[in-house]
Amino acid sequence: MTRAFVFPGQGAQAIGMGKALADAYPAARAVFDEVDAALGESLSALIWDGEIETLTLTQNAQPALMATSLAAMKALEAEGVTVEAAAYVAGHSLGEYSALAAAGAISIADTARLLRTRGQAMQAAVPVGVGAMAALLGLDMDTAREVAAEAAGDEVCQAANDNDPAQVVVSGHKAAVERAVEIAKAKGAKRAVLLPVSAPFHCALMEPAAKVMANALDDVDIVAPKVPLIANVLAEPVSDPETIRSLLVDQVTGAVRWRESVLSMAELGVTEIWEIGAGKALSGMIRRIDKALTCRAVGTPEDVVAAAESLKG
Repeated sequence: MTRAFVFPGQGAQAIGMGKALADAYPAARAVFDEVDAALGESLSALIWDGEIETLTLTQNAQPALMATSLAAMKALEAEGVTVEAAAYVAGHSLGEYSALAAAGAISIADTARLLRTRGQAMQAAVPVGVGAMAALLGLDMDTAREVAAEAAGDEVCQAANDNDPAQVVVSGHKAAVERAVEIAKAKGAKRAVLLPVSAPFHCALMEPAAKVMANALDDVDIVAPKVPLIANVLAEPVSDPETIRSLLVDQVTGAVRWRESVLSMAELGVTEIWEIGAGKALSGMIRRIDKALTCRAVGTPEDVVAAAESLKG
């Protein structure tokens, strides 16, 4: 059984996530303490007892989801499961940072600060109301690219997330994305809906944020991960620290090639994927990409114990 550990992106956040892990495992609580210290505020209080609207703000959601994923990873380690139990790690958008922290390539404190900077920079790159994102359901990536190109005109509209065979997200100027929704429906999309996001992620409008992240990443130590990362923008394994640094910049404006990343893992021999952290969104996508892959969500103490037992068995 060859497995990969994958880490969720924005949208998986929920009030209370990770609290049971922190209560059950001192090593999991230590992650939240480390993130709080790195940010100079009690993000854990927001995660466990705050308002979902505040947690969902990009600058909060990104480090919060990473903290929850790393808490689950540390809980697994306490049960004897290290990251080397996986052949590969991967993450969806911000989840790529969680994957790198889990694999020891970037410290948890640096990862928290990078994600706070990333969230702020992505939000600041485009004024609220200027950009938008929309999910096109029932269209493949090639058709979604055609839709985006037709909708763009003299504005930006790009295929931003290739999530699974029937879900592609487009991103860009609001008017162009609204045109894409109508064009997609005309081309046979089952549904095409604007998403409740505060900025148009993973498109050319994020270039100012990419420049911010290039500067921020220059100041951070990155070492080779303990297991290779399947990178979002390449959909193939990487381990070289400088390549990873460059790809994290490219990722801000580049498409998240999640469907291809999962297929790449399968081609590399992966048969089992564990989703580490909040929610089960990636597991659903993975099942739609390749029904032969086994998925396991690891987000609660019970999940951690069951996952550890499965390896011992």
